[in-house]
Amino acid sequence: MSEYRRILLEGAAVQVTVDGDELVAGDGRRVKIEDAQHLPPVVPSKVIAVHLNHRSRVDEFRIDLPDTPTYFHKPTSSLNSHRGAIVRPAGCTWLNYEGEVAIVIGKTARNISPAEAGEYIAGYTIANDYGLHDFRDTDAGSMLRVKGSDTLCPLGPGLVTDWDFHGKALRTYVNGKIVQDGSTDEMKWDMHYLVADIARTITLHPGDVLLSGTPAHSRPVQPGDIVEVEVEGLGRLTNHIITGPTAIRTDVGAQPTESEEVLSTALGGDWEFRGIRPPKR
Repeated sequence: MSEYRRILLEGAAVQVTVDGDELVAGDGRRVKIEDAQHLPPVVPSKVIAVHLNHRSRVDEFRIDLPDTPTYFHKPTSSLNSHRGAIVRPAGCTWLNYEGEVAIVIGKTARNISPAEAGEYIAGYTIANDYGLHDFRDTDAGSMLRVKGSDTLCPLGPGLVTDWDFHGKALRTYVNGKIVQDGSTDEMKWDMHYLVADIARTITLHPGDVLLSGTPAHSRPVQPGDIVEVEVEGLGRLTNHIITGPTAIRTDVGAQPTESEEVLSTALGGDWEFRGIRPPKR
């Protein structure tokens, strides 16, 4: 396996390889990992995420999975990096972590079979598919602001090639405490299936990213929290939560809400009542 990262080096975005506790640029320049300013390890044209895939998450929701996966889109403006700040806008409350494995496309893929899909994958990285559930009532169908707001798609720290996704542990930590503890083996649809499914109608280009789903126990985090996602063989993605400098504008658009739909999704309980109680006033 090899690991590639992108960092800001002397003002330029540079791809580097991992060599022990150092990062090495193609021209031989070296920087300590702990001193590097990381960027997302790839530059995708699009980021596509599966809604539900891990059995533990499905059991938590008290639902049945459909026969085939469903997806949503995270705009590239939501991209963030290892050690980047995750912004919870002022006036919002329900920002949840979701630790995931991210698939990175290596060559243009269109109309391929699951058996062929591995040939089109460059490697894998770690993602945290943050959700700003304050906007769930208005964006439930598209998930645009819920999952696509600025900073809510950190990737990293690096792109790992030749990684076998079978039987790998996936854990999320908040302030050092394990809050999600899952495995890639609990996914209903594996990495190759997801790539082939999307590529039936959407051309995937090198660098494009597919998020493969999160295990149970996604919960809200607060400004000041340190959130880490660790995947066996891929490393650990670290971010910290801050409050945005400005509040959500009140003179345009839907406002943050705290309906039963929002609370049940953010807090992971009372799923039998999800979405059927009137909003709080």
